[in-house]
Amino acid sequence: MEAVRVDDAAEFLRRAEPLLLADEARHNLLLGVAGTLRDHPGHYPEQRLWLVLDDDDGARVVGVAVQTPPHNLILARPVEEGALEVLAEAIDDELPGVVGAVPEVEVFGQAWERVRGAHAELRFAQGIYALEELIPPEPVPGRARAATEKDRPLLEDWLREFAREALGQEENDERLQRVLDSRLTRADAGFVLWDDDSPVSLAGFGGTTPNGTRIGPVYTPREHRGRGYGSAATAAVSAARLVAGRRFCFLYTDLSNPTSNKIYVALGYRRVCDSLELAFRNA
Repeated sequence: MEAVRVDDAAEFLRRAEPLLLADEARHNLLLGVAGTLRDHPGHYPEQRLWLVLDDDDGARVVGVAVQTPPHNLILARPVEEGALEVLAEAIDDELPGVVGAVPEVEVFGQAWERVRGAHAELRFAQGIYALEELIPPEPVPGRARAATEKDRPLLEDWLREFAREALGQEENDERLQRVLDSRLTRADAGFVLWDDDSPVSLAGFGGTTPNGTRIGPVYTPREHRGRGYGSAATAAVSAARLVAGRRFCFLYTDLSNPTSNKIYVALGYRRVCDSLELAFRNA
């Protein structure tokens, strides 16, 4: 096997999609990022696209990975044993970490530790969920509406709070403005706000795949929690994407938060697999 870099996102997806679409929910993050690289090339400043090819004629793709520095490497599930070890050997660049489903992310983490002498530390354990048919939640006061440019200050505040609370980090301002510029102008990405006299919750969408879209982030300020607003916002954006022609909606949940997992299951989301984010530290 051989790992090769591909510069063109369209060529990368053309060659990688047979492997990725064999489990679209599992690979929704990778598909969404690669699709953005192809369709909106200015969104990410840099890209690294990897294919692992088989030993026969080099035409069959057996492993796939994407990185948009400074973010983590995103892994697909390989179809040949040893593909992730080949990938780890081929990557010359430093990696801050890796994200992917279990067990492939653990296999790559172990390979990276051997190759680089680094130490892989668990940062997040998440569940990947998929929805095909929405179960409407109990009605709550208010209505859903699309966020607009006028909502940018509110979105900035709430997304910063989401990063602190859910991710344990400060949101990078340059990245935040790039996300807002994108989601407030594109048809395939955006934010929905739930209004009850004033905005009380948000649910985003983006990361379009051939048949689906990723929902998130979902955030409700503390003073508005426990009233069903988060469920209403999530249901509204999920329903809108299904009506718009998406077959699936995908989302990631924090496995340490049983409340959010319960909410999404009640809406019809089913757990597909588990996903880990590993951070690499120099030994």
